Amino acid sequence: MIATRYSVALHILLLIADENAGESTSARMAWSIGTNPVVVRRISGQLSRAGLISVQRGPGGATLSRPASAITLRDVWRAIHPEREKLLRVHARTNAACPTGSRIPGLLRNRFDEAEVALLDHFGTTTLADLAANLRQEHRLAAD
Repeated sequence: MIATRYSVALHILLLIADENAGESTSARMAWSIGTNPVVVRRISGQLSRAGLISVQRGPGGATLSRPASAITLRDVWRAIHPEREKLLRVHARTNAACPTGSRIPGLLRNRFDEAEVALLDHFGTTTLADLAANLRQEHRLAAD
């Protein structure tokens, strides 16, 4: 199962990018996300270390470190999932004596790596600004 840290990170960034969302404090964001402020602070720390946000303690909250149009979903993915961390893992304890079992890890790893490259390429074509625009459109449609 893939953790939800990525979607929480995107939620945090969209709240920070939304000037109408109010203060970008961990408590305010945790309320919107439906989680604990500690989770928000932990993920915000990853986003900060990646240079995507600047965090100020207290009432200052967080701000984007660069324009939303310059932050891709791939940037966020890499902030939350370090390069060495694979999206899809392969079970490592196959039986080396089995003609099939001994080949499965390599066979799957190649395919899984191809899928991850395709996913990250796709994420590189969408920016935080794109998501924010979609969100604003959904708000307008819901208001009508």
